[in-house]
Amino acid sequence: MSELNTVSFCSSLEKIFPAETSALPQFHGFSMLKNEKSSFQVVFQAAKGEQITFEWVSDLAPFFRISYVKMIPAGLNAPKKSDDYYIGKDKTEYPDLLLPLESNTFTAEYEGLNTLWVEIKSEVLLPVGKHSVGITVSGQTAPNSICIEIIDAELPKQELIFTNWIHTDCLMEYYGFEAFSDEYWRVTENFLRRAAEYGMNCALTPLFTPPLDTKVGGERPTVQLVDVEVVGRQQYKFGFEKLDKWIAMCDRCGIEYYEMCHLFTQWGAKHAPKIMAKKDGAMQQIFGWKTRAAGKPYKRFLEQFAVSLLDYMDCRGIRDKCLFHISDEPSGAMLRSYKKASRIAHQYFTDVKMIDALSDFKLYEQGLIETPVPANDHIEPFIGQVPELWTYYCSVQAEKSVSNRFFSMPSARNRILGYQLYKFDVKGFLHWGYNFYFLQYSKGLIDPYKVADAGGAFASGDSYVVYPGENGVPLNSLRLHVFYDAFQDMLALQLLESKIGKEKTLALLEDGLSAPLTFSEYPHSADWLLETRERINREIQKQIEAQS
Repeated sequence: MSELNTVSFCSSLEKIFPAETSALPQFHGFSMLKNEKSSFQVVFQAAKGEQITFEWVSDLAPFFRISYVKMIPAGLNAPKKSDDYYIGKDKTEYPDLLLPLESNTFTAEYEGLNTLWVEIKSEVLLPVGKHSVGITVSGQTAPNSICIEIIDAELPKQELIFTNWIHTDCLMEYYGFEAFSDEYWRVTENFLRRAAEYGMNCALTPLFTPPLDTKVGGERPTVQLVDVEVVGRQQYKFGFEKLDKWIAMCDRCGIEYYEMCHLFTQWGAKHAPKIMAKKDGAMQQIFGWKTRAAGKPYKRFLEQFAVSLLDYMDCRGIRDKCLFHISDEPSGAMLRSYKKASRIAHQYFTDVKMIDALSDFKLYEQGLIETPVPANDHIEPFIGQVPELWTYYCSVQAEKSVSNRFFSMPSARNRILGYQLYKFDVKGFLHWGYNFYFLQYSKGLIDPYKVADAGGAFASGDSYVVYPGENGVPLNSLRLHVFYDAFQDMLALQLLESKIGKEKTLALLEDGLSAPLTFSEYPHSADWLLETRERINREIQKQIEAQS
């Protein structure tokens, strides 16, 4: 590197492309609370293959976790029905993978801009005060630096329930281990612990192999936690040893809620999920695609299963921590079958929370589910009309400027979610793709480092936010960090509300806007997001100082 002015600091909301020639946005630093995780980026202009050695000039350096930002090939960048709020829909690769550095040296993989992602986090509280952050390269100090201020306040505990579906069968297929082997439990715990570190406090729990994204007539690898034995004609015995082990693992990882897998197949609840049982001394499938959801055999099974499972939950003292599903994403055209399934589920699984991804308000009005989870582009009719507001997004949410986290979207579109969750007092958020490494309908394994769109089915990045690293350790995406920043924004607003009330907090959040913040209407600006968070932090600091 011939000139040190080729080193720049950037916010976490920039996606840096190696061939970018326009000037990077000016960035002078930020503030954060002392129990928060926050990130920034350092960009180096370098020749491909150049080895760069750097050192930090900052007392915060012991709290830095540094990763090299790698480009990942993209296939489908956006669905056909999509708006214009994208970085670009024609790029062949995007910055996404964060590869941890083991030292302060790296080799530039790209001609042009090479980026380091720097996360500030600590197992203890960060030191309060203003901290300068500079950098030296080959012993020379770069002329620019940033200031990071640690505010003497702590984010409150996250009460919002967040589930990001973990697919253990994808881990099995990618790493090549068997269900419930020692490797299964070790790797699953690694992935679950990482998810919890970034806000997930509810785990999809495969009582039976989840009937999700499966080709009709096909099946996913068996990951059934509940042991079933056929002990007579339509008589069953259940064992919960594996479920016990799962819950203990969740407890170790900091998971507080258990999202029981769907009791009926996706998109209409017409069939039973795949259920394996010991029968006549051998394991065999007793229910599946050939089983009518509302037929007497499966109803008889569910009746017995519910008694055993609810008794187990009560013995563990977790009934109020369990969420149940009927069927994923039903529509009005599926009303008849979903209504039958709902009636069965409610008849047998009493006094539990039932949730489903359901965006048709007319279907909700039928009284078939207590807690609907509408997509964020269909949430408006549900606001103020449901006892508890939840939301989700997936590959379809590509219009109306609603928040999402595709490769091709600006990070500001990812992070705006936190302000929206706060304003509308959302109690839960659901996403289907924490680590889905299959083709659509689970028809085969993909390499997420090379195929980011499930074989052209979903916009790149929709189906996972972590990569399968060596030795069963997940590698983060920058989208995971930005998404968690949204949660931290929400928590900062909740902290401020505890000091000045909701009305004044909302007024501060929306100060200067030409229209109230909604799920579709908000400034398309990284600067606005960052400046608003600074305004929130300054008010928190002001209130703390006034109380001292």
